[in-house]
Amino acid sequence: MAHPHAAGPAFGNGNLDGQGGLLRNRWFQLFIGVLCMGLVANLQYGWTLFVTPMNARHHWGESPIQVAFSIFIVTETWLVPVEGWLVDKFGPRPVVAVGALCAGAAWVMNSFATSLPMLYAAAVVAGIGAGGVYGTCVGNALKWFPDKRGLAAGLTAAGFGAGSALTVIPIANMIQKSGYEHAFFTFGILQGVLIFILAMLLVKPKPPRGLVAGKANLTNPVALTPGQMVRTPVFWVIYASFVAVAAGGIMATAQLGPIAKDFGFAAMPITLLGMTLPLLTMTLSIDNLCNGLTRPLCGLISDRIGRENTMFFIFIGEGLSLIGLMEFGHNPYWFMFFAALTFLFWGEIFSIFPALCADTFGSEYAAANAGTLYTAKGTAAMLVPLASVLSHQGGWSLVFTVAAVLTVAAGLSAKFLLQPMRRRFITGHAAAHPTMQGQGAAP
Repeated sequence: MAHPHAAGPAFGNGNLDGQGGLLRNRWFQLFIGVLCMGLVANLQYGWTLFVTPMNARHHWGESPIQVAFSIFIVTETWLVPVEGWLVDKFGPRPVVAVGALCAGAAWVMNSFATSLPMLYAAAVVAGIGAGGVYGTCVGNALKWFPDKRGLAAGLTAAGFGAGSALTVIPIANMIQKSGYEHAFFTFGILQGVLIFILAMLLVKPKPPRGLVAGKANLTNPVALTPGQMVRTPVFWVIYASFVAVAAGGIMATAQLGPIAKDFGFAAMPITLLGMTLPLLTMTLSIDNLCNGLTRPLCGLISDRIGRENTMFFIFIGEGLSLIGLMEFGHNPYWFMFFAALTFLFWGEIFSIFPALCADTFGSEYAAANAGTLYTAKGTAAMLVPLASVLSHQGGWSLVFTVAAVLTVAAGLSAKFLLQPMRRRFITGHAAAHPTMQGQGAAP
């Protein structure tokens, strides 16, 4: 295998073949992916702005309206493996183009919805659109950057995590001035059209030869299909770790609002950097920044020191942050501090796990494989109601204790179970199939 730095001028410029061309520059492709993720993020992160106005107009009740959001999350999460398979087979352009049409159509449908079934149908369409864009962009990043998978996946995931930040205020203003229907219609068309245009700039990943991961991350030279991947024990260890960390973080972070209200300081004014906001609003703003920052940061760190080593420190750090929130959260300032740390140690799962998946099961089917692993987010979301049950049984302390135990256990298992298990799996594959790189050899 060629030396990692033996790719010549094409490697330095990020081009496929040294012939130039912006579309064949992998950093440009990454940039397009991040933009697509940012534009589709409103389907998830902008939804909350519409719930109260919709209820005021139709009197459906907030809980029935929020069922649409649950339908969206389930559809978006569980269809990503299928959409990833389509990306691996047909390339990114058609999948993102269809995703753009669905993303735009869903919000237009919401603008005309006069019944809950219509709203739920739109949520299914939105889930298809968001999953198509998300799965494609993450899969592309993993393929274009075999040498920087953590960083590339982290930047892409950060686009989704922080993408709605620029449009939250304009959407809120439009809802107030022109009604939520007009905001749904206008931003639906705008987002759909822009993503569709960007889709035309995507090309099928084909990074320069000789581009390999650093020594810190052992990678599999044999590409496994999703069907082959799910028959390996190492996949289910990774999957269980993803579920544990995602569930632990979601259980705690989803309850920050009720916790702050129970502690009696949700509306307490807090001044920071010249801005005065209610404590809960300030906390969530800082948390979202941490959630976005940690994805490329921890992805980059995992490229340098290894995935499992990063998981060991980060997951245990999250567990300790949750314990800190439990012990000191009654103080409003400590509440803000430990809530921010919790998000800082949690958001990286959306960069490290896709990179780990591609390292372990090869690049050829990276989109479909990462999409299959991504269903762990949906599995974890199903455990979120457990937090309410636990809070009734033992208060918020029990919620934090269970979440902390899950994340610390995941950190320990990453270092002492997953790392040696994955090494044996990859070295065994490389030895058994020395000439079958990228051919989907059976395990």
